[in-house]
Amino acid sequence: MGNRTTNKDTGESGPSFFARMGAVFKNDTVRFIIGLLLVVFSVYLLLAFTSFFFTGAADQSILDSGDARELASVDNGVKNYLGSRGAQLANYLINDCFGIASYFILVFLIAAGVKLMRVRKVRLWKWFFGCALVMIWFSLLLGFACKPFYEDTFLYWGGMHGYNASNWLVSQIGVPGVWMLLIVTGIILLIWWNVKTIGWLRKIFSLGFVKRKEKQAAAEGTVPGEFTDSWTAQGRAGASSAAAATAGAAGAAGGDASVTDAQGNAAAASALAPAASAEVLPEPEREHAGTIELNPTASTAALAAGGDGDVPMTIVTPTDTPAAGAHTHEAVKDDPAFEVETPREEEPSEERMEPYNPRLDLENYHFPSIDLMKHFDDNGPVINMEEQNANKDKIVTTLRSFGIEISSIKATVGPTVTLYEITPEQGIRISKIRGLEDDIALSLSALGIRIIAPIPGKGTIGIEVPNSSPKIVSGQSIIGSKKFQESTYDLPMALGKTITNEVFMVDLAKMPHVLVAGATGQGKSVGLNAIITSLLYKKHPAELKFVLVDPKKVEFSIYSVLEHHYLAKLPDEDDAIITDVTKVVQTLNSLCKEMDSRYDLLKKAQVRNVKEYNDLFINRRLNPEKGHRYMPYIVVVIDEFGDLIMTAGKEVELPIARIAQLARAVGIHMVIATQRPTTNIITGTIKANFPARIAFRVSSMIDSRTILDRPGANQLIGRGDMLFLQGADPIRVQCAFIDTPEVAEITKFISKQQGYPTAFYLPECEDENAGGSLADVDMDKLDSLFEEAARLVVIHQQGSTSLIQRKFSIGYNRAGRIMDQLEKAGIV
Repeated sequence: MGNRTTNKDTGESGPSFFARMGAVFKNDTVRFIIGLLLVVFSVYLLLAFTSFFFTGAADQSILDSGDARELASVDNGVKNYLGSRGAQLANYLINDCFGIASYFILVFLIAAGVKLMRVRKVRLWKWFFGCALVMIWFSLLLGFACKPFYEDTFLYWGGMHGYNASNWLVSQIGVPGVWMLLIVTGIILLIWWNVKTIGWLRKIFSLGFVKRKEKQAAAEGTVPGEFTDSWTAQGRAGASSAAAATAGAAGAAGGDASVTDAQGNAAAASALAPAASAEVLPEPEREHAGTIELNPTASTAALAAGGDGDVPMTIVTPTDTPAAGAHTHEAVKDDPAFEVETPREEEPSEERMEPYNPRLDLENYHFPSIDLMKHFDDNGPVINMEEQNANKDKIVTTLRSFGIEISSIKATVGPTVTLYEITPEQGIRISKIRGLEDDIALSLSALGIRIIAPIPGKGTIGIEVPNSSPKIVSGQSIIGSKKFQESTYDLPMALGKTITNEVFMVDLAKMPHVLVAGATGQGKSVGLNAIITSLLYKKHPAELKFVLVDPKKVEFSIYSVLEHHYLAKLPDEDDAIITDVTKVVQTLNSLCKEMDSRYDLLKKAQVRNVKEYNDLFINRRLNPEKGHRYMPYIVVVIDEFGDLIMTAGKEVELPIARIAQLARAVGIHMVIATQRPTTNIITGTIKANFPARIAFRVSSMIDSRTILDRPGANQLIGRGDMLFLQGADPIRVQCAFIDTPEVAEITKFISKQQGYPTAFYLPECEDENAGGSLADVDMDKLDSLFEEAARLVVIHQQGSTSLIQRKFSIGYNRAGRIMDQLEKAGIV
């Protein structure tokens, strides 16, 4: 192949030279070194170019001689600050190439170096074409305009390129033509670089027209400024409606005709101030979304003609709909005094601001690449025709031995399971086939089969049989799939592949919580890794935070390096991964407090969910000075829920149930997993609030009924084989395999990038059990702020927890401990 070579001794194929070189240049360290060298070289050229203007005349004779030995000698007499090589480069690039415009070469080199060093995000192609085109344009301009000075100086302002190109253009289109060409191409370059240039040009071109109209209006005694360029059709309509509103108000007050023209003009100007402050687009025609027009005449005619009475229907798709969360008012045209008050508490800004981008907090953040994950050869399912034919014959024979005839059978081969769809003959009862599950498994010598009778939406019965050689579904094939990369889900979870080899994805934001259960060693931890990894590959740290609860203390420790990027915790906690059961209760109560505060903000903004709220905040329609803030999604992942229930009981179950019931609208979602799917662990309260379930293999049908409310999980084959339930019928999925080393590489890649100073702090919640008497206060372990707090209390002659909390910017719990120590020391 083109990018692989074969070892003659071993016969093994390996990557080619170009592939190895490409891998070297993809290395972050190599890219940083190359970028640094480019920046240093550009500084070298900058000094050489600048020195050339002062020392070029003295060095001209030496450079024109072209004697390489003289230039290489120590006493070469070159005056340039960067020596003979700097003088050569400056003379070549400035005089022989593009003149002073060669400085744009340095601009591009610096941009390329910054890009490679990942200091800032740079669109390199735009900078390349921009610098090249501007350099050529300036070279042509200076070569054409400064042509008379070429004989009197050593410096060619436009270089030989500008000189020769301008001479050729003059011979073709003449001097006026060259000037027109330069002006037009310069305007095109400005428009290409910044589209706002069009608006500036329109203002310049319309300035004379506006002034003439103003003089004409002043001579005729009309309202000045009627045709200013900032008014649109909608602005003029607003002027007429404002004038009508003023007239209507005057009439309602008793028809007072003493209102002067100046007052009328002032009122019109104040009414039009918001309209003239920003670009206003004409309002589209309003249509009702999903309008259905019925034609009853045609329906009656069809019935009279003996037809089936189908009613012809036309669905009108609206051309434009109001923005989500905005209150739309239909103004009555006949009522000139009709006024619409903006429902938002913020007043409209006079200047249009760019939308808020939460990702600018970490603008240099790069999402992990697919190369960090382990690659498995994925050439589709390997179909063993001998195995398929043998299984088909055994199924037909077994059913026939019990008097069940089938008319057709079709096989769909998946990664680990093959689905056989059979169509029974007329008169065969489905319950009779369902009761032969164990007999069919015995005849196939299978680990366990599952019968779907009937398959939803089809007139067939499904028999799922495990493959003799199951195939691994790699995480790379799922994360790198087109379906995942182009997904528009708010919280996409790529779980694996279905029996038909399609990538299976769900949106956690719509589920809104997931219950994961299965026996030990059947794939729960790998499934949780798949959920977390798919979110890491799709969501920016500013948009998503995790609360990871790990009673076993070893499952989520690999994610601890993401503390400054993706993790949320209580302010006083040292470890972002929660392993202590008492801290779990405190964290869950803190999440309830966060949930309540978010609902308060939604109420103030008059929206129903966090997506609408964030859209308003991004569009600058909510004022941060009034407490509004961007709300990232919070995903709570609990690895072993059974251990928490056994240890804390109702203290854990109650906040989890409250979050599950209410937190969907404010962007807080939960994923809890357990290896003990019993009724005392997965209670009715938990099941009622977790409509989405993921069941790996369990040991008994009772456990399957506890998770899914039906059998099936006990017939799975393990090793990532699972059933996903959200709605009526479960879907069988082979979970993507993402191993611990893969997760370690991904988290290591993220942790090396710039992060936030701290983790995302949850609101502090007072621990009800943290009280106690002063006898429990350990004075041998005084807080580091104890002396400063004591000094503060003595100076103010009063002390409180809130005072210490405000003065030292610390959390409530820490301030409370300092107060206890001050009280025991006798200061308070």
